[in-house]
Amino acid sequence: MSCIPNYRSLLLAGLMLFAPAAQAVQTILVFGDSLSAGYGIRQDAAWPALLAKRLQERKLDYSVVNASISGETTSGGRTRIDAALARHSPQVVIIALGANDGLRGLPVAQLRDNLSAIVASAQKKNARVLLVGQRIPPNYGTYALQFHHAFDEVAKARKTALVDFLLEGVATEAHLFQADNLHPTAEAQPLLLNNVWRGLAPLLK
Repeated sequence: MSCIPNYRSLLLAGLMLFAPAAQAVQTILVFGDSLSAGYGIRQDAAWPALLAKRLQERKLDYSVVNASISGETTSGGRTRIDAALARHSPQVVIIALGANDGLRGLPVAQLRDNLSAIVASAQKKNARVLLVGQRIPPNYGTYALQFHHAFDEVAKARKTALVDFLLEGVATEAHLFQADNLHPTAEAQPLLLNNVWRGLAPLLK
């Protein structure tokens, strides 16, 4: 999704870290775009921050690093995944990229190749991976179907966990979107977290 001026540089300068007071032993890296970066809402209301709170409440020994950047494509993610992995050494990586590729009509083959490379980089570091699927409006025609299927294809090929659609239960509810009709409101974030949690919970050892 689109970004506000200097938002990318702001996040690059200091990634959002959500953790309990005591240093957690394990790290979850959220690697996404504005749908995960909390665009247009308070950072502590975004679903990665809510994830950190849930982990703490359930006494699961993980911290959450949100390395999501508004406007990011899978190509951009591919160029920075290795640095993010080296910096944070995560045990779990949540990959939630692709929405911007779809909205820009970028080639599905490119999307698939980039996602596969990002997943492979995380797996080489022995991280458990959750791939989060995206959808685009049906008026994109056959491209929309091919786009959505690409996530499932990558998950099967790389043998990784998959969430079918980040915005499940949200995408059709206009009142859960900000004025731009692209970015979910703070009220929608618990629903996004629940969608992610269904795929994430089995990966938490």
